[in-house]
Amino acid sequence: MDFRLMGLDTPILHALLDAANTASADDKSAANVPSRTYVRDAKAMAATPADVKEYPNSYVFIVDMPGLKSGDIKVQVEDDNMLLVSGERKREEEEKDGAKYVRMERRVGKFMRKFVLPENANTDEVSAVCQDGVLTVTVQKLPPPEPKKPKTVEVKIG
Repeated sequence: MDFRLMGLDTPILHALLDAANTASADDKSAANVPSRTYVRDAKAMAATPADVKEYPNSYVFIVDMPGLKSGDIKVQVEDDNMLLVSGERKREEEEKDGAKYVRMERRVGKFMRKFVLPENANTDEVSAVCQDGVLTVTVQKLPPPEPKKPKTVEVKIG
């Protein structure tokens, strides 16, 4: 069953389905259990909200990265078509000046999103700006190919 048709296309659902499919394919082997890194990354992707906009000349990815400085954020292009945005917010020291947390609601941990870039994305023209906890990544589009001009063939008299 394709859950994307019902609007349930989330990274955490993909991780769970992959784990379920892997486990049912070979129940005897523990080698198919997802690693902690895979599960942590799937959780990070599910918890990192993002918007994607298409403009005539570019694609813009807007990702919430609260509490992160621009130096703590990595923007990478992998395999020529995968945009990876990641960062990690560390927990503050608890016992500073004798203070301890009574309640912790702000998010700490890893932030991550992966986006498959369209074929017309120019991966050499990527820029990123972080302002007020919102990262904006702009990927320029490649110019459309020029239409082929008809080739004129000279007709000779034979």
